Formats: sequence, structure tokens, C-alpha cells
Amino acid sequence: MWEIRFHGRGGQGAVIASKILASALFKEGRFTQAFPSFWAERRGAPVTAFLRADRMPIRIRGEMANADHLLVLDASLLTLTDLLTGFREEGWIVINSPCAPRDLSLPSHFRVATVNANRVAWNLELGSRALPIVNTAMLGAFARATGIVTMDSLCVAMTDFIPVKPESNREAIRQAYAEVILCAPHPHKVES
Repeated sequence: MWEIRFHGRGGQGAVIASKILASALFKEGRFTQAFPSFWAERRGAPVTAFLRADRMPIRIRGEMANADHLLVLDASLLTLTDLLTGFREEGWIVINSPCAPRDLSLPSHFRVATVNANRVAWNLELGSRALPIVNTAMLGAFARATGIVTMDSLCVAMTDFIPVKPESNREAIRQAYAEVILCAPHPHKVES
């Protein structure tokens, strides 16, 4: 089973991103479960969404303690909360940032991917300059980093949840898929 956490701020589209990814994985033959976690204050406040996907029916209910992959829609959340708690180090951390993965303050043994999803959203007029909606761009970067979902499935699933500017959102998926910067650690050498 894959367990994926989305961390963002209200208005960036983290909850919708979890639903789009769940739908795309479902269309590819997986059982899925997606649910949000947020307080009454939503716009700009931290939001977390969760996704589980498996080849078998999912019987677990409730928030997840561990995550195979993280999508961080706002890089400032890396310093505000301990997002790495429960993160399984074999997974990917996909971050919305203009920085290269190694320029971020993360342990060097993590697999980190960055994409400037804000720039992609601004160029495609998704959201406002103050609060760009980066969910589709982040999903494109996630697809490239992890390989667990296809870009085509995301583009199809996206139309079920985003009726406004569908072509701009498909383009955000494609651009972020092409522009993401991947950084995986080197395997440890075993001395004989």
C-alpha cells in the first residue's frame, strides 16, 4: 500500500490534489482512499490531505501515521512543522520551490524533487499572484518523480474535479512534469 501526505495552505488545492491523484490511481486499477484534515480557518492556514492506494481493498480508516511520499505545496511549511515525522525514507518528497533539492535544509539521504509550481501557476493564471493554485503542477512533478501514476491519467482525472480552466491545468501538469528537478541520494557503498 502507498500512503501519501499532502501539505499545503488553504487555497492552494491540496485537498483537490489528493482527490485527483486518488481518481487517477483508481483509473489505473488501484483501490484508493483520500481525505482532508483542516481546521475552521482554511484560506492560507496549513492543510493536510491523505491518500492511500493499493491493489487490494483498503480497510484502514483514519489519518495515517507514516507516509511513503510527501507533496509539500508550500516550502515554508518545512520550517513550521515537522513534516518528516513518520516519513518512510525510501519515498519521495516533492516540494514547490524555486530552489534545487540540495539547496533545501533536508537530510542528504532523502529523495527530494523540486518544481517552481508557483511560477507555473502564475504563468497559466491559476489562482492569484498572492495565492497561486499549484495542485495540478505538483501532481505533474509527483508523477515524474515517483512513476506511480501516468501524466495521462492525471490529465483525465483532473477534469472530474476542476471544471474551470481545464486546458491550463493540463498544461500545468505537463510543464511541471518536464521541469521538476530530481535528486536521489547515491547508494551506499559496501566495503568488503
